[in-house]
Amino acid sequence: MTRVLQAGRKEPKSGDIRSVVVFLHGYGANGADLLGLADPLAEHLPDTLFVAPDAPEACAGAPFGFQWFPIPWIDGSSQEDSEEGMRAAAQDLDAFLDSLMVDEDVMPEQVALFGFSQGTMMSLQVAPRREDALAGIAGFSGRLLNPELLVDEVVSRPPVLLVHGDQDDVVPPQSLPEAAEALQKAGWTDVYAHVMKGTAHGIDPEGLGVALAFLRDKCGF
Repeated sequence: MTRVLQAGRKEPKSGDIRSVVVFLHGYGANGADLLGLADPLAEHLPDTLFVAPDAPEACAGAPFGFQWFPIPWIDGSSQEDSEEGMRAAAQDLDAFLDSLMVDEDVMPEQVALFGFSQGTMMSLQVAPRREDALAGIAGFSGRLLNPELLVDEVVSRPPVLLVHGDQDDVVPPQSLPEAAEALQKAGWTDVYAHVMKGTAHGIDPEGLGVALAFLRDKCGF
């Protein structure tokens, strides 16, 4: 059974929705955690609607936070629980995106995903398996889950930007080149990367600027 994701939103400054950025938060956070990024982005993307859904499951380790799927080394869940949770969350996110496009009357090429950490993992899991390519994926501080499956399961190849801090002690910085290599092996030609110098598990102003340029240049926002 698909779970309905509740989302916060920030309307476009112009009043006209010509594009949508969907923020996907990390483990133990919530949609509001990333929605604040809409403020600096909106100055340069006046026709963009920003939405930020909460992940479908409450997070045991964070009383007011949510998770897309369990993480065994944090919460003691099994690998099977984690895989099952990820697959269920992927269905939830797919349904959310489908409803969003109908409700806001936008096409897939007008919708980009902006993920952080576990939200990046979800972005890279869901978008390539959708029939119609989204405008793009900007993924911060995450990794590509089950990269060996991508070659056989890929359906569409939206542009991808991977951004990672070189001091990240939560998700190893090596996850960036590993994901980029797997995407290229699966046929991607539009894969871009940026390393945030001196940055831990987070998003710095320079990285956000790179994401903005990606949304404007590669996604047409």
